[in-house]
Amino acid sequence: MPRRGAVALPDRLPDRLPDRLPARLPARVLVRPVVRLLGALLVALFAFVSPLASIAQAADLTVSAAASLQNAFREIAAAWEKHNPGDRVLLNFAASGTLLQQIDKGAPVDVFASADEETMDRAQAKNLVDATARRIFASNTLVVVVPIASKQPLATIADLQRDSVTRIAIGDPRSVPAGRYAETALQSAGQRDALEPKWIRAQSVRQVLDYVARGEVDAGFVYATDASIRKDRVRVAFDIPLDAPVRYPVAPVADCANPAQARSFVAFLTGAQGQKILARHGFANP
Repeated sequence: MPRRGAVALPDRLPDRLPDRLPARLPARVLVRPVVRLLGALLVALFAFVSPLASIAQAADLTVSAAASLQNAFREIAAAWEKHNPGDRVLLNFAASGTLLQQIDKGAPVDVFASADEETMDRAQAKNLVDATARRIFASNTLVVVVPIASKQPLATIADLQRDSVTRIAIGDPRSVPAGRYAETALQSAGQRDALEPKWIRAQSVRQVLDYVARGEVDAGFVYATDASIRKDRVRVAFDIPLDAPVRYPVAPVADCANPAQARSFVAFLTGAQGQKILARHGFANP
């Protein structure tokens, strides 16, 4: 005999089901399948949502960095990604002044690394960066390079006045820190006005390097780190003495999309591993 309140099922199902179900089924018949169905749905929903939650936590970190940092930052970005699985670094290289203009116009940038403090000062004055997290992470040397096959006997800034030197590549001082450093050095040496007619203005220090490497100019102002990556095409003629050191500041961009990752990248850059990579690429300690 079936238990009281339970439904007795026949030993054999009928050949044809009734057109209509009974008007009322016992509660146990209705509740148990519903509970099982809800349980299955919850398990499926959890399995679907968990991967999405992991994806949502991952970040695309946009780092805008001075052109002279290209080689070092590619390696640093890869190393940081290994320490932050799921996160990805998107690198944007240009002259520091150009990068500042992009950020000022609302470009979605998380970290800004400049080749000079003056550009970072302007960014800070406009509240475009997080000043509390601003750090100096490297330094460099300004040099004059010539094509590898050049026979020009250049040893000082005054030698650039030789008649045999007709074209000198220089980063546009309005936006390229290396060009601004060079212009200041020429002014200090009393040579700026005499040499300006020979200038070939470039949009970045790497463009200056390319001009010299291709032999399109007689000389150019670049950083020592730039010269070191094209030793097969250029050689350093002499160093440029500067009143102020070439120092590289970095800071998270204010109100960026990924503030935690931005601070993490800055910390990695200024930490032991980041500094080791920078030194391998010729940058000096800040």
